[in-house]
Amino acid sequence: MAISVVQWTTGNVGRESVKAIAANPGLELVGCYAWSPGKVGIDAGELAGIGPLGVVATDDVDALLGLKPDCVVYNPQWPSVDELARILGAGVNVVSTAAFINGHRLGAARDRLVDACERGGSSLMGTGVSPGFAEVVALTVAGICSRIDRVTVKEQADTSFYDSPATERPVGFGQPIDTPGLDDMAREGTAVFGEAVAMVADALGVELDEIVCEAEFAQTTADVEMASWTIPAGCVAGVSASWQGRVGDRTVVELSVRWKKGSTLEPDWVIEKDGWQIEVTGLPTVTTSLDFLPPPDFEAETIEDFMAIGHIITAVPALNAVPAVVAAAPGIVTYPDLGMPMPRGWVPVP
Repeated sequence: MAISVVQWTTGNVGRESVKAIAANPGLELVGCYAWSPGKVGIDAGELAGIGPLGVVATDDVDALLGLKPDCVVYNPQWPSVDELARILGAGVNVVSTAAFINGHRLGAARDRLVDACERGGSSLMGTGVSPGFAEVVALTVAGICSRIDRVTVKEQADTSFYDSPATERPVGFGQPIDTPGLDDMAREGTAVFGEAVAMVADALGVELDEIVCEAEFAQTTADVEMASWTIPAGCVAGVSASWQGRVGDRTVVELSVRWKKGSTLEPDWVIEKDGWQIEVTGLPTVTTSLDFLPPPDFEAETIEDFMAIGHIITAVPALNAVPAVVAAAPGIVTYPDLGMPMPRGWVPVP
């Protein structure tokens, strides 16, 4: 029997989630939440750019929860504790790609989510491609080592064609390079990577003494123009943040990001290839890279078409986790709690 799901928002990631749900026989789309008033009343399939699915988007939360779905696929850019607590408290499980892994950075707000899970008998899991799937790859690689000294996942990308000021400004992009508190902006904007550091340490069975973030910035020497905004010369067009889990003075887990826009940066960071470099230092030391390319039959006429790949690899890890989250005990769960979700339902059937 298919698992019933409600799609929560149909932005970049949400649209790819709708397409994937429609293609997977193990999942049944029964509802769709529209954050934008202009999307209310429109078929979810049309919002996703495919044929009608017979599910109309609505902003009526009570009606969606009244459907009693097995799970909500939660894809906003940023999580809302109020929304999540309402969904979980109604007894509906949630898989999220909205900057959430275990919620430890939320303080008392996390307690609200735990309480909602207990009241509703529901579970909440956060994932995505990074943080999320990239860390699962690192832990899988670590499974052949008899000694693990350090796990490192480094994400790097030239984001010149990624036009999303709502997600980039909070980490420092566009700010004058001498803006006070830039380090704090990067730390707060990438704090979900700190949660992922804790998740990796938990999987390794390591109790960390501290988790710290070290940030760097690069300014552009010429205006960087995008479709919806421009970063003026002298402002931040490169952000690097390294989240490190330490035992004593030794870093055991490091998850880092380095994002830049274009070739006019000072200092001029060199990014040879977008993707993730993974290294497990130990016995043996193992390295691997995580790259993504379109399949031969992929029809990409615009940059936006190609960028959809990034949205797909963000959405699908959450969908793969749905069966395990639905079956999990109530509470906030992560990959170490669930094991490795299997990628079922994605092989096309003739």
